[in-house]
Amino acid sequence: MPEFQQQRNAESPLYAEEMDAPLPETLNPNTRYAYFSTIAKGGKSLIKSCRDLHLRRTICYKTLRPEFVDDPVETRRLLREARISAALQHPNTVPTYELGRDNRGSYYFTMKLVHGYTLRELLNYRERYDLTQLMGVLEQVGQALGYAHSMGVLHRDIKPDNILVGPYGEVLLLDWGLAKVWHKTDTRDDDEDHEEAAGDPGMTGEAKLQGTVMYMSPEQVNRDPGISFGSDLYSLGALLYETLAGTTPFQGDAVYKLLDQIRNDKPQDPRTMTDNPVPDALAELAMQCLEKDPGARPQTADELVHVLRNDWSKD
Repeated sequence: MPEFQQQRNAESPLYAEEMDAPLPETLNPNTRYAYFSTIAKGGKSLIKSCRDLHLRRTICYKTLRPEFVDDPVETRRLLREARISAALQHPNTVPTYELGRDNRGSYYFTMKLVHGYTLRELLNYRERYDLTQLMGVLEQVGQALGYAHSMGVLHRDIKPDNILVGPYGEVLLLDWGLAKVWHKTDTRDDDEDHEEAAGDPGMTGEAKLQGTVMYMSPEQVNRDPGISFGSDLYSLGALLYETLAGTTPFQGDAVYKLLDQIRNDKPQDPRTMTDNPVPDALAELAMQCLEKDPGARPQTADELVHVLRNDWSKD
């Protein structure tokens, strides 16, 4: 895969005095982390960088916002996200380090602090990157999804802001906060799946449907209890379409209009949406992923990866 622009390492050089420092005689988990700095605020959570004083490294620390720390539903979601992230050990996911409680009893989990550019940032400067580079990014997202699906995990929030390209060309699929797993003994849904959509079509938290509206599959929009891994493949197809055409499959400022288009309309062929050449194999793959019927889409992420890796360059 061609190299992306290198970014400066945010960490300081390593020195023997730091690496050889002894641990305290009594280890207190509530004093392990210090020098917190807020990176991002989600609808229900806070993401911070902090210093791990035991291992002498800067890490990522995620917890609930103060107004949600006693909310049992949000607590369950945070626990689920931490454990799913920890279980998904793959080159295209972010390593999780620890799950714990702070001195107030609030849950947190820590992860590798990652740096890079989101796919959204890359697409905002589309002319700087050739198609091979961008297809390489989507190929690695497909590999992450294939692995997650094999583990019984549906991501449900595939979008450009949740894909990061790191300083060495590594691609990371971020934010498993809306991920779905199934119960062992029945098919009942979680209560968070049964909410109405409202607000900004580009926002996950404000739109109460689980996901980001413009990348949602019809079955997400319809809150289909039979939702399956094909929903993620639809979302990946929407990313592919946007990369090829320079616009999302459906557009609109009003959520209800977007939802109606996703349910009922067929997107225009990406080859008709841009003056740039679009390989036939990629255009056809995007349109297949965006089929309303999950059975008409590719059935596995591996099918997408195969085309993204090999076939399209023959056009």
